[in-house]
Amino acid sequence: MSWNVWLAFLVASIVIAVSPGPGAVLSISTGMRHGYSTAIRSIAGLETALLIQLGVVALGLGALLATSSTAFMVLKLIGAGYLVWLGIKKWRAPIEEIDERAIASRPGGGFFMQGVLVNLTNPKALVFMVALVPQFVNPQLPQWPQFLIIGVTMVVIDTIVMSMYALLAGRCRAWFHSPRMIGLQNRVFGGMFVSAGAWLAASSQ
Repeated sequence: MSWNVWLAFLVASIVIAVSPGPGAVLSISTGMRHGYSTAIRSIAGLETALLIQLGVVALGLGALLATSSTAFMVLKLIGAGYLVWLGIKKWRAPIEEIDERAIASRPGGGFFMQGVLVNLTNPKALVFMVALVPQFVNPQLPQWPQFLIIGVTMVVIDTIVMSMYALLAGRCRAWFHSPRMIGLQNRVFGGMFVSAGAWLAASSQ
């Protein structure tokens, strides 16, 4: 992969990462509610799903999803349902003070898996990757080194952007510690997750 091609992909990766989506909502929500040290677990899940999706594209399976309306519809409905479920769960979350020590000692698997599922059940991301990534892969050169460079670039950029979202949200935590503001947080982010799910369900391939 030449420097010119890599720089073009870098710009594309930044634009994609900065664009608001379910991953950004999850990063902001977790960062504001629990702080960056917890949000990074969700972000790690998001990036793991991103690598899985890239692997699917590298194996050529992503083209099946891009061309099969049935496969796309099934995954889309699963993803939309999961986002709506997250939104309802967030909306109905109890209004309680944050116990920092309890969160710090809590296993990170729950936050990690939430990140994995949010990205993995978003077929729009996979279809977009199917359309984007091949444009930067030279078929005359070994494929896997190029996919490795693409994967590292996407993960690094997305981690930086999601971390910025989470860190900025974490800065606002001190303003949202009253029960009234905690309840407002729950409803705002719950509504955002439900809206993201509704948008995904209504979207076309």
